[in-house]
Amino acid sequence: MELNLEIVTTPPRPAATVVLLRDAPAGLEVFLMKRHGLSDVLGGAYVFPGGKLDAADAELDMAAHLDQPLDALHAGLNEPEIDARTAGALYVAALREAFEECGVLFAQGQPASGLADRAAALLRDGLHFNAVLAQMALRLQTLSVVPWSRWITPTAPSVMNKRFDTRFFVAAVPDGQVASHDNFETTDSVWLSPRQALQQYWDRQIELAPPQIMSLAHLSRHAGVASVLAAAHARQPPVIQPEPFDDEGGRVICYPGDARHSVREQALPGPTRLSYRNKRFEPEDGFEALFG
Repeated sequence: MELNLEIVTTPPRPAATVVLLRDAPAGLEVFLMKRHGLSDVLGGAYVFPGGKLDAADAELDMAAHLDQPLDALHAGLNEPEIDARTAGALYVAALREAFEECGVLFAQGQPASGLADRAAALLRDGLHFNAVLAQMALRLQTLSVVPWSRWITPTAPSVMNKRFDTRFFVAAVPDGQVASHDNFETTDSVWLSPRQALQQYWDRQIELAPPQIMSLAHLSRHAGVASVLAAAHARQPPVIQPEPFDDEGGRVICYPGDARHSVREQALPGPTRLSYRNKRFEPEDGFEALFG
């Protein structure tokens, strides 16, 4: 992964991502997809399903197609600076991206069987997500996705030349549904335990960006889906605004709680900084520092 040193002054784009989880015999697993190598956003890296907020996400008839009132969604995000409709739109964006990128549909409708397949067929026929929901009379299951964290790209990003204000949600993959890459925006996908994903990153089998590294390190503390969801329900999603600086010619990204960060209270377990060396981002004390 190449280091980007360009200063970006444009405001961050609102975005949403869903960290899909499942319980496997060996414990918690996370779904990751490989971005197409030609993508201008984290090309070649493994990411969680997600993308930027579209104008149409706010245009959805939310009273008809969401399973919670907007006030509840607004409270869950804990962002008093945005209005309730914008909060609802961020949930819609997260659920839309999960469906468009990996085929997982968080929705209720009648008949219940085959909803995802029928909705995918309409999407392939050219219908927009909102139109699919309207035609099938679907209600999105916002109760199934829980705010986990909020990541805001600094004005001096280290991996790409675009800035995002991304809300991370966690969710169990619905029973009977299979997550997969689309062979267009993403070219591969895999279920791995958080530690396995980080080990593959360390062994240079896959590429990860810093938000994914830190999120996987956080998730590695949990034994199963229920533990993650309980933790998400028990707290407000922390805001993570990385603050990069250069140290002896190398880029360092520090996080809340680090001595160099403007926020003194630690927001995530694990290391409070990653250093760019060996052409990747690493904890200063090595691999095991991700889990200490």
